[in-house]
Amino acid sequence: MGLPTYTVQQLALRNGQDRDEIWVAYRGNIYDVTKSRLWRDGKHYEHWAGQDLTPELADAPHTEKVFDKFEVIGVLG
Repeated sequence: MGLPTYTVQQLALRNGQDRDEIWVAYRGNIYDVTKSRLWRDGKHYEHWAGQDLTPELADAPHTEKVFDKFEVIGVLG
């Protein structure tokens, strides 16, 4: 059984403000970053949770390996 698919609108609700969950998407996968102290209140430096961060990673001081420590909980559809 595959991972559940979430819409952009469903992802947007998991921004750390509207709901308790804090999710971000990268390359089609949705990651739960709720437990990360770096994503408190749904914000990580100039990045906001509840959205696809794929285009923003190019400017980040880290690589995509940062997502390895988070669980993939769904796919963006």
